[in-house]
Formats: sequence, structure tokens, C-alpha cells
Amino acid sequence: MHLLDVSNLRKTYGALTALGGVDLQVEHNQFHGLIGPNGSGKSTLLKCIAGAEVPTAGKISFAGRDITHFTPAERARAGLSLKFQITSVLPSLSVHDNILLALQAHGTTMSLILSRSRRLLDERVIALLQQFSLVDRRDDLAGILSHGEQQWLEIAMAIALEPKLLLLDEPTAGMSLEERRVTGELLQPIKRSCSLIIVEHDLDFIRDICDHLTVLDEGEVLDSGSVAQIRESRKVQEVYLTRV
Repeated sequence: MHLLDVSNLRKTYGALTALGGVDLQVEHNQFHGLIGPNGSGKSTLLKCIAGAEVPTAGKISFAGRDITHFTPAERARAGLSLKFQITSVLPSLSVHDNILLALQAHGTTMSLILSRSRRLLDERVIALLQQFSLVDRRDDLAGILSHGEQQWLEIAMAIALEPKLLLLDEPTAGMSLEERRVTGELLQPIKRSCSLIIVEHDLDFIRDICDHLTVLDEGEVLDSGSVAQIRESRKVQEVYLTRV
């Protein structure tokens, strides 16, 4: 059974069709990249999966459950976590307290368990800070972190409650080449316990970390396959690469 199964998903805004019947499957412990020209429907698809947008038609199944009409909070409790391109860290709180707040803010089984023990909460926070190379910045205000560090902090916040599927919308936007390299290294250990859907314009980055790519064009799936298959796809070469 697929972890995520999106079937014939459509999203229209009046006369504009943003998604024209998209099928997408994501497996357990898979890093799945969404690529395509601007306006191809990548971010709209991500938002529909997360519940930030309501699809016009189609079905979204997650871990064997129909979540098409779940609220974002219900999806989060089911194991979906989303990080948008624009950071939402709280700049006036410390790095430590941003993650602590993320742990306490969701009504999941893990948050209830952790809330009963400050020691367990602090241990979980420190483990995440170490995982994302932020432990030395734990007492600093989040607002003084570099752009890349803020992105890493928000990814840490997104995985704090151990989601089954993490959705990332252009996580390396605005990063230096070195920050992008580090981001790829920081994401790799997540694969042991979490799948990933990532929307990204940096093709080198997404090819390096993803197992599977789906290419969207004008709201429809142009092609889908392994990184090697997409690299050799004539359809992608003819339609997509000339417009990236």
C-alpha cells in the first residue's frame, strides 16, 4: 500500500485550471521530488495534500485513510507535516523555545506524552538541535539566525513530532551553495523514519537527494519515474527543460 495516493486531483480557480487531474503515489521512506516550470501546479498540489487548499475534485488517501476532507490540523495528527517556502519561526523566541513550542502545539499522541515530562521535552528538543546542527545556537533568538539556519530550524520544527510524511516547499530558496549542500546532508537521516515530498527549482539539489521525481506541466503530470528515468525522458527534455 502506498503511503500517499493522490487520484485524479483537480483544482480550479474560476476559469483557471491549476491542477487538471493529477495522480501521485509516494512510498514509505521515499524522497519524492516535484519539479516543473513556474505555474505548473507544484505548490498548489502540495497545498492540496496538506489541506491548505481544498481540491475541486479527486481523492487523497494517506496511510490507508481517505483524508480528502480532513482539516490541516487533522492531517497533522494523522502524520502529515508541511513547511512552506516562507519561514514561520518566531524571531523573538530562542531557537530552543521555537522547537519546544512546536512540540507542545500539536494535539498528537507524542505531544501528550512529552507534555507530561519536561525532561522528555528537553531531550527531544536537544536531539533535534543536534540533528540540524543548531545546538550551539539554542539560546540565541531565532531572529538573528542566518536565512539557512532559520530554514533548518523550521524543518526541525516540522519533524519534531515524527511525521510519516514531510512536505517541503522550496526549502533551499535564497540559500548559498554551501547551505544547500548542508541542507541535503541534514535531510538524509530523515529517510529512516519519514517520507518526503519536496518542491524545488534547484535541479541538482533535488536529483541528489530524491529517489523519485514527478514532473508537472500546466497542471498535469508530464512524467514520473526514477531520477535516471526522468533525466533520459524525451518528454521532459522537449517540454520541461527548455522552460526552466
